Amino acid sequence: MTAGASLKGQVALVTGGGSGIGRSTALMLAAEGAHVVVMGRRKEPLDAVVAEIKAAGGEGWARQADLQSREQLQELVRWIEAEVGPVGILINNAGLTSRVRNIRWIEADDWESAISVNLTAVYVLIQAVLPGMLAAGAGTVVTVSSLAAVRPNLLGGAPYGAAKAAVVNLMGFLHGTFRNNNIRSTTILPGEVNTPIMDTRVRPPTAEERAAMVAPEDVARAILLACTLPQGTTIEQLVISPTLARDQGPDVEISRWLGAPEGTPGKP
Repeated sequence: MTAGASLKGQVALVTGGGSGIGRSTALMLAAEGAHVVVMGRRKEPLDAVVAEIKAAGGEGWARQADLQSREQLQELVRWIEAEVGPVGILINNAGLTSRVRNIRWIEADDWESAISVNLTAVYVLIQAVLPGMLAAGAGTVVTVSSLAAVRPNLLGGAPYGAAKAAVVNLMGFLHGTFRNNNIRSTTILPGEVNTPIMDTRVRPPTAEERAAMVAPEDVARAILLACTLPQGTTIEQLVISPTLARDQGPDVEISRWLGAPEGTPGKP
């Protein structure tokens, strides 16, 4: 395969495609010839990514949808199939963490939102694209989980870690069930990545701390590898983490008490 054409004509859907890992992934997939649909909540960042794709000679589309709406996600896939073509590559990248991290203080709506975006939306989109992949006799699904799935702590929070662990299991199910239908299922488990989700931390990292994190484009390269390997080869799971470890202890302690009522014993 020649550079820039290994995914020629394939239709790729990237969730959370307006920034961070999703943006970098969309640009790389388009550079390899894929027809890329970027999906997210805000139209302006999505339009900007599509403009970058087209400026480089690629094909891209921007679509708004709410990951917590089953109907909107199903309609999104129907629109892609009708206007662009059957989805051959699904990148489940979008993520959401709860404001409060400690299970002692998490409200029900915060819990449900994290589970809905990080787990349920992945199930809905996989279910929606599977018929087309099965009919085509091939497909690739890549889901960005997190190291919080296997190293749960207060930094990521209870619902985020639980959902990211569950989605690893879901992707394992997809691999075991549909691998002989020539459908590849890859789960990426990144450590700290310098993306906008870091702004939601109880203490957003400093510029120096961010510089030592994994870069979004590094995760995107791993996703691209999973998509461009010969169809007969699957990367089942891939862990990506910063080479340098930082002291997360102070941040964990802040997370421990966020949301605790005033007067709670032990609260600083």
